[in-house]
Amino acid sequence: MTWLYSITTTEIIFAIAFLLLYLIFLTRTFWLARQLRTSARAVIPKFFLRSSYIILIFIALLGPSFGVSSQTVRSEGRDLFLLVDVSRSMDATDAVPTRLERVKFDLRQLTDSLPGDRFGLIAVADDPFLITPLTNDHSALQQTAQALGTNFSTSGGANLCGAVELARQKLMSDPSGRQAAKGIVLFSDGENVGSCDPSLMASLRTYHIPLLTVGVGTQTGSTIRQRNDFIRDNNGQIVRSRLNAAFLTGLSKQTNGRYVQADPDGRYLDELIQTLRGLRSAVTDETQVAVATNKYYYFLIAAVVLLALDLIVTVRTFRL
Repeated sequence: MTWLYSITTTEIIFAIAFLLLYLIFLTRTFWLARQLRTSARAVIPKFFLRSSYIILIFIALLGPSFGVSSQTVRSEGRDLFLLVDVSRSMDATDAVPTRLERVKFDLRQLTDSLPGDRFGLIAVADDPFLITPLTNDHSALQQTAQALGTNFSTSGGANLCGAVELARQKLMSDPSGRQAAKGIVLFSDGENVGSCDPSLMASLRTYHIPLLTVGVGTQTGSTIRQRNDFIRDNNGQIVRSRLNAAFLTGLSKQTNGRYVQADPDGRYLDELIQTLRGLRSAVTDETQVAVATNKYYYFLIAAVVLLALDLIVTVRTFRL
């Protein structure tokens, strides 16, 4: 027999309190019987009866398990690549504290909300590169994501289409052979040079890999600090970075994906998580396991029967 719970101080205190109080009751009862010059032996069966159902209740609370049953454990999940824009424009402060820092904070909540999924991480720079391959180790991925910075991009730009192509290649060439649903999530302000190759978008549609884009920033935009000054263009004018929602929306529509706008309160994450959960999920593992069955109800039923017997059967405490 195994136990679901271990005995705690609470159970020990209740058991000791029951014994002490009943001992006081028995002592007083026998003292009164002696004063009345009679017998009080009738209380002894009641003591054993009440002790029995108290013990049975304690056993039921501890969750006794015995006997073995076979259960099927199925693992379902998705393979998702997270693409994070690390261009200089992600240092803009129209998302607090900056666009990139806001994304890094939201990534932790996103991965924690989808514990059964595998995630990979790609830094979207002028030359996109893989940071973390697909993994179930969400903690390791979260720690790696915290190290992302805009210094990863040498020229300060972002090749969004190149990052999507890299994610597609990694998903299609996954050596594990999992038949899980696949998806790509791009966090960016949408500042990109040129448009994506239509064949890339067609390939994502063909293999049912939706591209979900998350717009980070605002239409009003923000300046970007550089040491004690701001980033300026070739004419010396202060550059103002604005969210290009139209470009991101167009990318997602071409792959039957979805565009969501990041908000200061992070409410968009609920919408994003529900969308990801709606992706066609597959059973990635199925295992037969033998488990011990919790049979607490046997002891609880026996305790209830004894309790009812205690209430129904009455005895004469004193024989006069």
